[in-house]
Amino acid sequence: MKFITSQNADGTPLNLYYEDWGSGNPVVFIHGWPLDHQMWEHQMRVLPEMGLRCIAYDRRGFGKSDKPWNGYDYDTFADDLKAVLDQLELENVTLVGFSMGGGEVVRYFSRHGGARVSKVILLASIVPYTLKTEDNPDGVPLEAFHEMISNIQEDRASFLSGFSKMFYGVNLISHQVSQAMLDWNLMLAMQASPKATIDCVHAFGETDFRTEMHTVNVPTLIIHGDSDKIVPIEPTGEQAARLISGAKYIVYEDAPHGLFLTNREELNQDLLEFISEKTPSAVL
Repeated sequence: MKFITSQNADGTPLNLYYEDWGSGNPVVFIHGWPLDHQMWEHQMRVLPEMGLRCIAYDRRGFGKSDKPWNGYDYDTFADDLKAVLDQLELENVTLVGFSMGGGEVVRYFSRHGGARVSKVILLASIVPYTLKTEDNPDGVPLEAFHEMISNIQEDRASFLSGFSKMFYGVNLISHQVSQAMLDWNLMLAMQASPKATIDCVHAFGETDFRTEMHTVNVPTLIIHGDSDKIVPIEPTGEQAARLISGAKYIVYEDAPHGLFLTNREELNQDLLEFISEKTPSAVL
C-alpha cells in the first residue's frame, strides 16, 4: 500500500493512504464526507485513459489513513494536502475538491499560497460558508449540524444509511443509484473514525472561508447541482462563483449532492475539457 507521511500536532508521523494512476498532468482528488478516496472510482477509472495522472488520497481519520484522536480542522487538512503535493513532487496540479474537500483547496491557497497548483475545480463544495448567520441567510441552521452530530452519536450506521439516500437524491420517485451502491457507501463511511466523522461536521459546518476566497488565483471551475439537499447551492456554489475572480460556473439541473456518480459522464467530460484547456499566457 502507498502512504504519504504527514504529521500530528505533537510532531509524530501520520500516514495518508493514496492511489496514483496514469501519467500526464496530475489531478489530485479530495474526497467528501463521510466517504474516502474510493468515491472517485468513475473518475479514477476513466481519466487516466485520457492522458491524465490521477491521485486520490484518504483524509486523516478516513479510509486506510491513520486515525488520530485530534487534528480534524482545516489548517491541518491543508497541511496534509501540502504533504501529498510535496512528497509526490507534483507540479502543474489540478486540485479537485468535492464537498468538504473544497475547504482544503481554499485553505491550501490562503495558508500555502497555492504552491504547485495551476487549476482548481470545486464540486458541490461547502465553500465559502454553509452556516446560516445574519449575513449568510441562505445557509444551514446550526441546529441542523447539532442534530447530525447527535444522530451520529446515537446510531452512526442508521444515520449514515439515511444520509446516503439524501446524498444521491434517492426517494420514492427517484432511484439514481442502486441499493448495492448505497450499501457500499455505508461500508466506506463506517470505516472512518467515529471521532473524525463527528469533528468534521464541526469543521465543514462552521468554518467561514469568505475572506479567503480571493486567494484562489488560478483558473477555477465550479460545478454544483441545483437539487443538492446536502450542500445548498445558494450560500456555496453561487457565492463561490462571485468571490473567485474569473471562475467558470456550471449548474447541473436536477443533480443531487453525489453528482460525481449520478452525473458521472457529464462530469468527466467537463473535468477533461477544463483540465485540458490551455491557460492564456499573461500579457507583459
